[in-house]
Amino acid sequence: MQNADALNAGMTAEPKLNYLTNGTTLKSWLLTKDHKRIAIMYLITVSLFFLAGGMYAAVIRLELLTPATDLIESATYNKVFTQHGILMIFFFLIPSIPAILGNFLLPIMIGAKDLALPRINLLSLYIYWVGGLLTIYALLQGGVDTGWTFYTPYSTTFSNSYVMAVGLGIFINGFSSILTGLNFIVTIHTMRAPGMTWFRMPLFVWANYATSLVMILGTPVVAITILLLAIERAAGVGIFDPAIGGDPILFQHLFWFYSHPAVYIMILPGMGVVSELISNFSRKKIFGYEFIAFSSIAIAVFGFLVWGHHMFVSGQSIYAGLVFSFLTMVVAVPSAIKMFNWTATMYKGSISYDTPMLYAIGFLGLFLVGGLTGLFLGSIGLTVHLTDTYFVVAHFHYVMVGGQVIAYLGGIHYWWPKMTGRMYSEFWGKISAMLVFVGFNLTFFPQFILGYQGMPRRYASYPPEFQVLNIFSTAGASVLGVGLLMPVVYLTHSLIYGKKAGDNPWLLPGLEWRTSSPPPTENFEKMPVVTWEAYDFSEENGLDIEEARRRQREVVTA
Repeated sequence: MQNADALNAGMTAEPKLNYLTNGTTLKSWLLTKDHKRIAIMYLITVSLFFLAGGMYAAVIRLELLTPATDLIESATYNKVFTQHGILMIFFFLIPSIPAILGNFLLPIMIGAKDLALPRINLLSLYIYWVGGLLTIYALLQGGVDTGWTFYTPYSTTFSNSYVMAVGLGIFINGFSSILTGLNFIVTIHTMRAPGMTWFRMPLFVWANYATSLVMILGTPVVAITILLLAIERAAGVGIFDPAIGGDPILFQHLFWFYSHPAVYIMILPGMGVVSELISNFSRKKIFGYEFIAFSSIAIAVFGFLVWGHHMFVSGQSIYAGLVFSFLTMVVAVPSAIKMFNWTATMYKGSISYDTPMLYAIGFLGLFLVGGLTGLFLGSIGLTVHLTDTYFVVAHFHYVMVGGQVIAYLGGIHYWWPKMTGRMYSEFWGKISAMLVFVGFNLTFFPQFILGYQGMPRRYASYPPEFQVLNIFSTAGASVLGVGLLMPVVYLTHSLIYGKKAGDNPWLLPGLEWRTSSPPPTENFEKMPVVTWEAYDFSEENGLDIEEARRRQREVVTA
């Protein structure tokens, strides 16, 4: 076991060369095989897509401020909410944590010098760029108005918009996810450091492993679905369009067979981030490590079995509906295991309420609401009343924004010192976290009430009795927007003026904290040998709690 001095050797020493300074030309970045540089390029690109998607969201909320369509026409509104969904889901939510935090940290966390297939990793970034640029081009030319689900016959007959151009962009982008997932699986199986057994791996690695399985198995299905859609539009072959002998329900089956597991592509990595934050800022070994690890795999497996709960009102068999309803309740069990274990980890822990921990605690509350309301929608009788209302919109955003985005922000703040070697302002970080939490709840909680009262989603106009709650929702979106933009400012400011973080500012046991900040190109000067269990906060491992507090105050205090 190493002691505290060994763990933190070189905290104040400036590294001679790191991944940021090892070549500073544009060519050195665009042709890099370093997983860390690829992650930074993903970070920049994904952030731009998030900004574009957020602008569409702002237009939606401004239009819904009043009952009439007085800002944009209904046809334009259809394009706005469609394009908001497409950009946020396919180009932000799905790639954000795996492509950025996973790419940067997974090799370091298992003691590897890089991902197993570095050229394939760079190729996945280029594919993401190509798919994204094609999609943006199509949206700027004329957009698409089918809804982000591309339901037929809207996408086959009724829409004259750029359906196939956007579909091709998503089709291309899918290969980026497949290659990333393949890379993660191969790396975890073949490149773990000596002593890094399966049950010594960080839970963030377990979560990305489960996510990779879903990426590889699920993404080809939506790719085939988009290909069939293109064939139908181009050749007039009756596949989905009932006017020419197709079956629109077949499209729904194929689409949701991928898109419900895609929910877990989005949320599973966020759960991995929260496991790290809860344990490390409670300074306590995670409660039920094995249960949390296997629950990630269970979520990935069961996620492929519940797609039919999106189709209760489509006319499917009542017996199929009963089966899917039951499986929806079953898939909630692994998520509940995580929630209970995270809470048990915090119990009697030495909790520090730093910015990342505030995001983790926010995740617990928001994801709990999102998960429980998912059970409402999994109940056959209740979902008949709630389908296609704002209740669904609120539930989805509590899971995706209240879950994945909150976890993503927590992870960015937590590993920012490792990625950049600089600390950010804790004061502004906490203010931002609280604004995001308050703004999010003010935005989306009223939509549960609106949906239960019967307000349908995807409408630009609505009865006047719904206006008060919509005003609350738009006001909340303004607060949420400020909270989300603030990290852009103070994190960018920290790159120039932030205090140097040191190698291990939080004084934590993971391998990523045992290399320099920022890490060298090869991650470690020599191959690490793991001799400690996961989340070992014992004094014998050099992680005395009081010493950690003292060092943390020294580094964080401006």
